[in-house]
Amino acid sequence: MPNLMLLSLSGNKLHGELPNCWKYDLTVLDFSSNNLSGGIPDTIGSLSSLEALHLSNNSLSGKIPSSLQGCTGLAILDLSQNKFTGKVPTWIGESCPSLKILRLRSNMFAGRIPQNLSRLLGLQIVDLAQNNLSGTIPKSFGKFDAMKVTRANLEQVLQTYTSVYVERMEVVMKDKALMYGDSNGILSLVTSLDLSGNNLYGTIPRELGSLRGLLSLNLSGNHLNGEIPKEVGSMQSLVSLDLSRNELSGAIPSTMAYLTSLESLDLSSNNLSGRIPPGNQLQTFNESTYTSNPGLCGFPVKQICENDDNGAGTRNNNTSEEDGAGSQVWLSYLGTALGGFVVGFWVFWGTLILKSDWKDAYLSYIDRQYRFYVIVAITFNSKNSYV
Repeated sequence: MPNLMLLSLSGNKLHGELPNCWKYDLTVLDFSSNNLSGGIPDTIGSLSSLEALHLSNNSLSGKIPSSLQGCTGLAILDLSQNKFTGKVPTWIGESCPSLKILRLRSNMFAGRIPQNLSRLLGLQIVDLAQNNLSGTIPKSFGKFDAMKVTRANLEQVLQTYTSVYVERMEVVMKDKALMYGDSNGILSLVTSLDLSGNNLYGTIPRELGSLRGLLSLNLSGNHLNGEIPKEVGSMQSLVSLDLSRNELSGAIPSTMAYLTSLESLDLSSNNLSGRIPPGNQLQTFNESTYTSNPGLCGFPVKQICENDDNGAGTRNNNTSEEDGAGSQVWLSYLGTALGGFVVGFWVFWGTLILKSDWKDAYLSYIDRQYRFYVIVAITFNSKNSYV
């Protein structure tokens, strides 16, 4: 078999079906950004050394062939922006243990998201956006170890990065398609979970909160309901968070104010209500971040919260009234304390003045205590003088 590790014909306007290149011992196969059509031939399974398969941005169709299971060393599978149909194969979670990037966005995949994708602990990019997927988000998605690596560990990741090919990958983040990848392994530092533009329903699993190294989470354009879990506030590395165009309700959890790395946030077009949590983080975004949530109130939206003031004057008046009420309460406490002290003082000393025998006993007790103190002090000083 000829020794050819890399075959890259990306962006060459190739037509027709995938050319026959199965006779080569390929590590990387890149036919992205062409005009190829037809399906992926079953013979692709003979590429046992294949590590990266790039077929994005073509007109390929059909189902993902089961013969791809033979490529057990596959680390990158990018079939995005095609016309693939059927279900996302469950065997991906079993036969591709080395998979780091799974990109199937903008196809016509249907059915549920396979639960066993969570077995691929090394997955750092999962992009299943813009399909017809249904069902709930697997709770087990909180197990992706590669999405738990925080920025403090990035140096270690860089040191272990090796590649025979300068990978380049388009990742949708902050509402933009960004291109990542170079010979220094920057792509290996990008973590993203994008399930947007599907028909997913149910609640957002609180287990996702364990993905503390995740940079981008996009669940927009689904039918997710319930409240935003407070565990989202634990995702300290998030740069981009998009939960827009769902059916989420309840209050925005105050823990989200801890997302200090957040640069892009979209919670619009939901049923969220209550006050936007105060703090420097969530209030730095403009009003469009929260639009089409009629129940939300507080800065930066125009809706004023109940019990809030309509203007500075009203606020000052309310504050003055509250301060006045508070002062009266403290004065009341102070008066009670002073009154108690005065009463106690005169009850004690008045009794001694009126009862001479009690007075003599009390003074005798004081005298004994003083003598005891003098004896202890003299003894202690005399011992120290010999040291």
